[in-house]
Amino acid sequence: MIKFAMMRHGHTAWNRAHQIQGRTDIPLDDQARADLSAFALPAPWQEADLFASPLMRARETAEIVAGRAPKTAVALTEMDWGVWEGQKGVDLKADPASGFRDIEDWGWDYRPPEGESPREVWDRISPWLFGRERDTLAICHIGIMRVILAKAHGWNFDGPAPFAVKRNRLFVVELQNDMLKVAHPEIIRLERRSA
Repeated sequence: MIKFAMMRHGHTAWNRAHQIQGRTDIPLDDQARADLSAFALPAPWQEADLFASPLMRARETAEIVAGRAPKTAVALTEMDWGVWEGQKGVDLKADPASGFRDIEDWGWDYRPPEGESPREVWDRISPWLFGRERDTLAICHIGIMRVILAKAHGWNFDGPAPFAVKRNRLFVVELQNDMLKVAHPEIIRLERRSA
């Protein structure tokens, strides 16, 4: 059995402005860098294989909290939000012609215009995920984490999610025989660095 932990990257200016980032390569903001520098990985995860999405915000988060450069994996790149990248969900939701839906109403095949569906994200990430040979930590994005956690929890993007993706936490799943299950403890907080 392999353990796979995921952590969401730190804040960017677009996160704080509630803009959809997707694959747009937005860096961490200065506040995120300062906040992340107060944290370190918990002991069992300091020695795990370390990967990050190739997007700057994930790579930099990994370097700050792990104190080392991650390997990158294209499979960990955020979900493609197509023409909605850079826009605000609240504005899209206010325009009935946009076709925007809350995540609880997506199902696996909902796709932003010119973007990617959760099923397409899963098809992209699962070969890489099940290719892990030892415990692995990935610094990535909420879209990637939602898809993996949805599979692990049996959630079909159909109603409230049974999990909330928060920052500065590791969300752990177990990989066994091409199956995912939620590990216990499921969520591990990062450790505060000593002054």
